[in-house]
Amino acid sequence: MTETRRHPGALRADAEALASGLPALIARAEHLAATLSLGVHGRKRAGLGEDFWQYRQAEAGDDLRTIDWRRSAKGEQLFIRQKEWQTAQSVYLWVDPGASMQFGEESKAERARVLSIALSILLAKGGERFGLLNSEAPPRSGEGQISKIARSLAAQVPDEDYATLRPVALPKGSRAVFFSDFLGDWDQMRDALSRIAAQGVRGTLVQILDPSEIAFPFKGRTIFESMKQTLNFESRRADALRQEYLAKLEGRKDALRNLSRQTGWHVQTHVTDQSAQEFLLWLFNSLENG
Repeated sequence: MTETRRHPGALRADAEALASGLPALIARAEHLAATLSLGVHGRKRAGLGEDFWQYRQAEAGDDLRTIDWRRSAKGEQLFIRQKEWQTAQSVYLWVDPGASMQFGEESKAERARVLSIALSILLAKGGERFGLLNSEAPPRSGEGQISKIARSLAAQVPDEDYATLRPVALPKGSRAVFFSDFLGDWDQMRDALSRIAAQGVRGTLVQILDPSEIAFPFKGRTIFESMKQTLNFESRRADALRQEYLAKLEGRKDALRNLSRQTGWHVQTHVTDQSAQEFLLWLFNSLENG
């Protein structure tokens, strides 16, 4: 079954509607981050990673003291001399933009956005650099970066039921946090995650699910339909499907756990009716413990 593409005007309207909730989204994330008394932290340990790594072009907001004037004198561009810790400490975030994440009374996407922004706030307090995966802008720190990430996430408009994660080149030693329900094409997702981890990137996989996806409370005649209405299935006895469904869901969780063991990444399932505060604490610690 093929999906009908929506008119660009309709997509823009969806984006504007999502962006209109940006202040509330940031306020909720700030409140969540404020509940954790973690203090200012950092992973910049003395004597580790102080070697030269690369030059990069200077950008608006860079400290003039970081410009390498000798390298810049060779041309018309200004260059920053980056040391290893300045890139290795970057944290890359990916929030699944697929339509499947829109499911739930409090959507999985909403919880993922709140957690990712709250985590960004905590990282900013520690002077860490963070950014969105696949973004053209490099990871940065500070409140301005939090706002940019929040705007980008609030404006995400799904154009397919299950998003495709594409592997990208990341600096060795960097960290990544991926928020998804991980219910789409597993082979594609596994290959992409494995290729990212093989670059020396460590991170955390956050599987976000709705309570009904955990309990499967459906009974009698039920029509199951994907969020983009590209897939549908009707059952006259939905309760008869429960055990098979739960077995498949557990199989996907096992696949995530196996991948985490192979890559050395952390993995955890978070249900939207669970405490966001407790999970944020676990998530933050998963980054700290590598």
